[in-house]
Amino acid sequence: MSEKNEILENIKTRRSVRKFKPDMVPGDILDQIIEAGTCAPTGMNRQSPIILAITDKAVRDQLSALNAKIMGAGTDPFYGAPVVLVVLADKACPTHVYDGSLVMENLMLAAHALGIGSCWIHRAKEEFEMPEGKELLKSLGIEGEYEGVGHCILGYPDGAYPKAHDKKDTWVYRI
Repeated sequence: MSEKNEILENIKTRRSVRKFKPDMVPGDILDQIIEAGTCAPTGMNRQSPIILAITDKAVRDQLSALNAKIMGAGTDPFYGAPVVLVVLADKACPTHVYDGSLVMENLMLAAHALGIGSCWIHRAKEEFEMPEGKELLKSLGIEGEYEGVGHCILGYPDGAYPKAHDKKDTWVYRI
């Protein structure tokens, strides 16, 4: 299979995983996923996003609890994933949400290519508007006004890999 076909196949077969084994993603694989995120295009190459790579269980669990609180749930919104990559972007950049969204997609595609399950989890915006989220950024020396774009949860799937859903008939209109 040619490299171009492999890329297209990776795009076509990636699915959101919602059940993970507790096994940690090895550092070299995590580094490759993160590097792919930093290769995402950004408006006028401003590189507005940042990535928080969270592998510390206590911090991961703290974010999970905040996210669950926002959602009004008592369950783990990160589905047991041992790694959370939080993508935030500089609010001063007019394309910050789009830039961060492209980073999220690159992270998920790279994870899939490397045999790691992923899922985009929302409510990062609300988390980092809360005092606890702002304090986390401050503790890391991150200054400025950042908006949470999403959490890319990562880990080894626990169970069968999700199957594709049928595509809707009205997905594309050709003119």
